[in-house]
Amino acid sequence: MTIQLIVGLGNPGSKYESTRHNAGFWFIDALARHWGGHLSSDTKFHCEMLRIFVKQVDRRLIKPQTFMNLSGKSVAAVANFYKVPAESILVVHDELDLPPGKMKLKIGGSHGGHNGLKDIQAQLGTPDFWRLRLGIGHPGHRDQVIGFVLTNPPASERKLIDASIRHAVNEIDALLDIDPAKSTQRINTFTAEA
Repeated sequence: MTIQLIVGLGNPGSKYESTRHNAGFWFIDALARHWGGHLSSDTKFHCEMLRIFVKQVDRRLIKPQTFMNLSGKSVAAVANFYKVPAESILVVHDELDLPPGKMKLKIGGSHGGHNGLKDIQAQLGTPDFWRLRLGIGHPGHRDQVIGFVLTNPPASERKLIDASIRHAVNEIDALLDIDPAKSTQRINTFTAEA
């Protein structure tokens, strides 16, 4: 399976730029730098996009600009227009159930209450896309989740999240042509050092 569309989830605007909920945006920015490309605004698809040929495949990186809860509007528009099947989509997002510095790669499953994933599943009509879950930790009580994801992590936690992003970017060739056994193990067993 080849990944043709890589989506980073977050909220647009400088107010949200450094908040935990924008970990997916951080990943896309790091990957664009790794590939030497730049994202530009694409109003037709409500996103910032980079089109790039990597390993002889036409691929797209996007950051939806619809705000998190409407992420699927952008993802489905791009996927439908370019005829990208769900199993060729990788969505990168923040994950409360993993500590900073850990990440998990999987295909399908529930949205786990993540509003960005929930809208993507609804708009695509299937949960069967790949997810790279970047650990951001949990505030301890569900009533605190909204405030937690919309605030900046302390520097020590941001350092761990950035380390996991760097590791995933370094594994990107394996991720692009997903060999589930190999790439899942190399991603899921990584732990950033404090």
